[in-house]
Amino acid sequence: MNEPEILERLTTIFKEVFDDESIKVVRELSARDVDGWDSLAHIRLMLTVEKTFKVRFSAAEIGKLQNVGDLVALIEAKT
Repeated sequence: MNEPEILERLTTIFKEVFDDESIKVVRELSARDVDGWDSLAHIRLMLTVEKTFKVRFSAAEIGKLQNVGDLVALIEAKT
């Protein structure tokens, strides 16, 4: 799976988790850029990503994520 495909699927996930159809998912996007991206939303987001991409992330891997670009790289490494 390549980056554009991952970003397309992540866009769908972000719109669902944050209930925001206008959200633009780009590599530079981070929690500070999204209203409502708190710790609970982060957990929901990670669980949904794991389920959608059929991968598992460790707590350490999740803790290192700084933005969507990091998440894309992690998904690429695991798929």
